[in-house]
Amino acid sequence: QVQLVESGGGLVQAGGSLRLSCSCSGGTFSVYHMGWFRRAPGKERELVAAITWTDDKPSYVDSVKGRFTISRDNYTNTRVGLFLEKTDLQPNDAGGYYCKAGYSYWGQGTQVTVAA
Repeated sequence: QVQLVESGGGLVQAGGSLRLSCSCSGGTFSVYHMGWFRRAPGKERELVAAITWTDDKPSYVDSVKGRFTISRDNYTNTRVGLFLEKTDLQPNDAGGYYCKAGYSYWGQGTQVTVAA
């Protein structure tokens, strides 16, 4: 059974930091591209950061470049950790954060709130 479980969200002051984690199990995640998406209130879900499975190459939306870092840890072929280090958080960074593996596996999300 495929499971993606996010954690690490919460309330933080502007300028603060958070580390999101996504525990992935039950699928061959070591060969999946993975990413973090954000859904801000009243907006569509957008890709914030992604990482390839071939060479762990990261990519970011412009608004988070230099502040967010995506990484992954392939513990086994079917158990992977996906992480998002977030620094200098701003109110625009708030929303639900979701991890995704491959084309169709999603976590349930973790909420990030940034107080101005």
